[in-house]
Order: sequence, then structure tokens, then C-alpha cells
Amino acid sequence: MSFKEKFAKYYSEAYLKKYGDRITQVQGNVLSVKIYEKSILWIFNKLTVSLVVKLEGSRSVVKCEYKKKRWFKKPEFMKLSQGNSVIVQGLKGKKSKKSADSKELLQVLNILNLTNKQSLMPIEGGMPKIQKIRKTNRMR
Repeated sequence: MSFKEKFAKYYSEAYLKKYGDRITQVQGNVLSVKIYEKSILWIFNKLTVSLVVKLEGSRSVVKCEYKKKRWFKKPEFMKLSQGNSVIVQGLKGKKSKKSADSKELLQVLNILNLTNKQSLMPIEGGMPKIQKIRKTNRMR
């Protein structure tokens, strides 16, 4: 193992140890996308994206939030529109007694748009193949 591989392995193990129980992903259709951009003195740029995703096979919805801060360059976000089929990977909110809203909010790490085969962060091996499971009615 090279130094680079050891360092990457150590980093991934530490990340999983810290956030392992909070990592989750949801799959469904986008109900709404709101993008907020803010620039402070043309130097510091903030991007906040709020997503509402309706889960596939369920009536429930999940609120997702993506935040990115960058110096000098504007942070970029992928094209998403209402009705797109997506997989959102992220972290669930911390459990606290004070704020019940943060528990329901999903902090986005990556978004895979299955409609036009794009992802927010490039993933190894390309887009995953999603298999839909058919429900068969076997009542005899």
C-alpha cells in the first residue's frame, strides 16, 4: 500500500466512525428546487439549495439542503427540475431536544439525477443501474 492509499483508507474509516449512523440515501421524484445565491463583496460566495423529494412508493416527503461556500469563484450546482427522478445521498440531522426541524432535514452530500444521468459529485464507475422491483399479485 502506498502512502496515498493508506491516507485515503484512514480518512474514510475516520469519516465512517464519525458519521456512520447518520449516512442515508433517499430515492424519489423532485417536488421543488429553490436555489439561493449570495455574494459578499464579490469575494465570498454562498450557495444554498433547498430540495423537496417525494419518496418512491410512499406518500412521505423529505426536505434536503445543500450548502456550499467558496472564495472568488461562484459554486456550481447541477440542473434539477420538478419531476426528475433522483437519489439523494446525505446525512440525517443530529438528534437534539431543542430543534425538531434539524432532525427531519437531510444534509446533501451527493445527488444522482437518474432522469438525465448526471451527478453532483463524480462517482467511480459511472451511474449505478437501478432495478425496479415489480410487485406480482399471487393470490390464488
